[in-house]
Amino acid sequence: MDATVSMRWLLARLYEPEQTIVDCRFTLGKPEAGRESYEQEHIPGAVYLDLELDLSSPAGEHGGRHPLPDPQALAARLSKLGIGNDTRIVAYDDENGMNAARLWWLLRYLGHEQAFILEGGFSAWKAAEFPVTDHQPVRVPSSFTANVQPQMLADVGEVRRVSGQTVENAPASDSDSTSALPVLIDSRANDRYRGQNETLDKKAGHIPGAVNYFWKDTQHADGSFKSAEELQEHFSELDQDAEIIVYCGSGVTACPNVLALEKAGFKNVRLYAGSWSDWSSYPQNPVATGDKEKA
Repeated sequence: MDATVSMRWLLARLYEPEQTIVDCRFTLGKPEAGRESYEQEHIPGAVYLDLELDLSSPAGEHGGRHPLPDPQALAARLSKLGIGNDTRIVAYDDENGMNAARLWWLLRYLGHEQAFILEGGFSAWKAAEFPVTDHQPVRVPSSFTANVQPQMLADVGEVRRVSGQTVENAPASDSDSTSALPVLIDSRANDRYRGQNETLDKKAGHIPGAVNYFWKDTQHADGSFKSAEELQEHFSELDQDAEIIVYCGSGVTACPNVLALEKAGFKNVRLYAGSWSDWSSYPQNPVATGDKEKA
């Protein structure tokens, strides 16, 4: 099954007991806005998870603006919300899926495959005149056991390695000179990638060797993800066998790109969770500006 579901698909299964709907609405710079919107109205049965309080850990000197949450802490939070290892989870937001994709990625990182994103988000659901409520459900606690998948992550050391290989145009390994070069994908808007506009992080620019694929370009105008065929065309300049590491500003908007790459058939895709906000926190890390030709 695809990682996304349609509104009509969810409407037909709205009250299935094996399913939990999660509201992930969040506005950067207005940390209370998402929960306030949830309390005013949400999809019936939905529970709320906060990007910064639940889906991230506190920021430090390194690790980026939205470090990954502790796996056991997130597992405990999911358990408290009645989510177990057999629960089907459908996440939504009102930010083109970026926060919902963060939860989708985190669930898979914890070994949970039954995770999906609602196409279009809350505004589209409401515009379709599908049911909404302000009632907050009472949840019976469950037991969620984390089975962490470390291969889904790339740390700053691995990104330095890939950046160096990409810049030098070196083979991916000494033992196999025919291997595809690794690829770093920057998911931010082009002006931030180029270093022309940076309002969130201390330094402007991108990781040397990275190519720019803006995360919103994986979607249609209505916020639905493009088809597998459309995404294959979108990423057609990339080698399907390449090692791909995806980043953004803080590890959130990179997640829709990870989803899109996997939907397009790429198998070796990892997330640099700290992303640009982590990379730029190390004075010794080089910074590039301007454009780079795509692979």
